[in-house]
Amino acid sequence: MSLKVDIKKKFKGFHLELSFETDKEYLGLLGASGSGKSMTLKCIAGIETPDEGIIELNGRVLFDSEKKINLKPQERNIGYLFQNYALFPNMTVEENIGIGLKLPKKEKRAAVEDMLNTFQLQGLENKYPSQLSGGQQQRVALARCIAYNPEVIMLDEPFSALDAHLKSQIQTDILELLKLYKGEVLIVTHSMEEAYKFCKNLVIVEDGKAVLFGDAKEIFKNPELASVARLTGCKNISRCRLLTPNKVYAEEWGIEVKLNKSVDDVNFLGIQSYSFGMADSDSFKNESNIIECKIIDIIEKIQGYTIIFQNKNNSKSEEHMYFNVNKGKWNSRKDKDNLYLRVQEDSVLLLK
Repeated sequence: MSLKVDIKKKFKGFHLELSFETDKEYLGLLGASGSGKSMTLKCIAGIETPDEGIIELNGRVLFDSEKKINLKPQERNIGYLFQNYALFPNMTVEENIGIGLKLPKKEKRAAVEDMLNTFQLQGLENKYPSQLSGGQQQRVALARCIAYNPEVIMLDEPFSALDAHLKSQIQTDILELLKLYKGEVLIVTHSMEEAYKFCKNLVIVEDGKAVLFGDAKEIFKNPELASVARLTGCKNISRCRLLTPNKVYAEEWGIEVKLNKSVDDVNFLGIQSYSFGMADSDSFKNESNIIECKIIDIIEKIQGYTIIFQNKNNSKSEEHMYFNVNKGKWNSRKDKDNLYLRVQEDSVLLLK
């Protein structure tokens, strides 16, 4: 099982130019809204036509601009779960699931029955989409995708239409249901949580281009680019300059940071908000990588606090930084009036 995509398409003010491939592993396209992710899916599905390039699925050419090959959507054997699920409002659940099946009546009924059981839709056979919850609609749409055994399933922002309180449970349900499917799975999302949870590999899409491709967990651990670090949730990013091979100056924060390795090329420094360690005044006087903090705000969350702060000793910048800490650790600190944070050398992100 493999999917290869190498396409270009120009729009007014926007140029899509993506190249990637996947092989049996769940692949995510992660990027901000308007970066070209959904358009890429539409090109793969045959809904949109690239200006040039090639799309190949399991050795079968779906599109080749040079050879003038452009299979119709119904010839591509691709399951496409749209953001709004695209269920037919005048059809029942049963009819929606069976719409793409070209089978004799008896076999079609059996296949639909199997999908109803698999996706826990028993008793909803004669309901219409307007009578279903968001989660039920999603299961119907996914059942319809899987029913005719497509070679690839593409999910376009699959959870964006769901209420927040339903999202976590339905994500878990969908992960379990997708295990029943043996083909390729391609997921478009702008959510770092969804990308991390669902995808083995990631393509980072920025302004119509793939800027990074690789193992999802490795990209979150080492995003390489400042723009990718922001996309994966890093809130503390500063332009920096090298002072020595193992020391940099973070310009926005006004601090020197000692590194645990030598580098010769770095433009930005990143620190995840959960990577700081709390220190004390003695550490600030005697150690490197300690920030004396001016607390700007404290935001309470269910499990902890987000501390918004600045470097107290940097009067030239008002750049905010962020520190996440659990409630127990924050409330039990000895010095309630001051905050010193340690930048852990092994958690510093070196970015371009």
